Amino acid sequence: MMEHNQKNLRKQVAPYEKSNLRASIWQIINTLLPFFLLWILAYQSLTISYILTLGISILASGFLVRTFIIFHDCCHHSFFKNRKANTILGTITGILTVFPYHQWQHDHSVHHATSSNLDKRGTGDIWVLTVEEYLAASTWERLKYRLYRNPLVMFGLGPIYVFLLKNRFNRKGARFNERMNTYITNTGIAALIAVLCFTLGWEQFLLVQGPIFLLSGSLGIWLFYVQHTFEDSYFEEDKHWEYVKAAVEGSSFYKLPKVLQWLTGNIGYHHVHHLSPRVPNYKLEEAHNNTLPLQNVPTITLATSLSSLKFRLFDEQNKKFVGFKEIKVLVKEQKKFLRAEKV
Repeated sequence: MMEHNQKNLRKQVAPYEKSNLRASIWQIINTLLPFFLLWILAYQSLTISYILTLGISILASGFLVRTFIIFHDCCHHSFFKNRKANTILGTITGILTVFPYHQWQHDHSVHHATSSNLDKRGTGDIWVLTVEEYLAASTWERLKYRLYRNPLVMFGLGPIYVFLLKNRFNRKGARFNERMNTYITNTGIAALIAVLCFTLGWEQFLLVQGPIFLLSGSLGIWLFYVQHTFEDSYFEEDKHWEYVKAAVEGSSFYKLPKVLQWLTGNIGYHHVHHLSPRVPNYKLEEAHNNTLPLQNVPTITLATSLSSLKFRLFDEQNKKFVGFKEIKVLVKEQKKFLRAEKV
């Protein structure tokens, strides 16, 4: 992609960067109100059948994912034109989704600025090793990486660790406003849990909120994972890295059924979002449909996205993701070579 074409592509998307107050308010209503109503219904259904409770909780978790998309837009200052309004709503939705607003805003901004850059990995992204790095790693480092990339760990234990533990602490070097926002978020979460446990009972609270938290957390990590982990994803060293290429070739178009697209706040149009984070989620589809070059980006569906589970390492030489099985032969050869050297 030529430099002038890259600049032109960003200009084509620029008209969609303005938020619409009416659309934003309507999204708050059609997201938070159903979530609260479903939560109440799930609680009331405990006296009928826990299977019914789980069914309602599954639906509620979808609305919690949608709530996170509002939080996410606030972090980019794309949900409202007013920055203070974004901060206030972002902090409130951060309490509901257990994410500190300013802390996540910082990490996510770094993610956008360094996505697909092999020399700037480590903040706000998923741990990715190249084939060469894996082969050069110690046995302990390989084991840690294999555990990290295991689906049960990434999508099961991952939400518990990141959302409940990691998010509760400030990062090193955080400024005063960021630290205070984390304390406010933690206090808000603790107060909300305390009120619900006191009024409803701690067992009832866990029976309802537990499934909602685990499922929405797993879905959230899955969405983030699959939108950057596909076979021909773009990764480059810093000297060759280009922002627009990283956006449109290193972020996928996750083509979901309309209901799931709505529940996930159009985040499947991830290539548009990375190209211009200031486009509010309710304009991502429009920007995609009206910008011809964006319709030729890597596209995955529900069915094809499942294959991303086998992609564990990035092969720099062939510019694609590969699985552990594909480098098994290389590992064996490396072990033979090391044994031969010792002899």
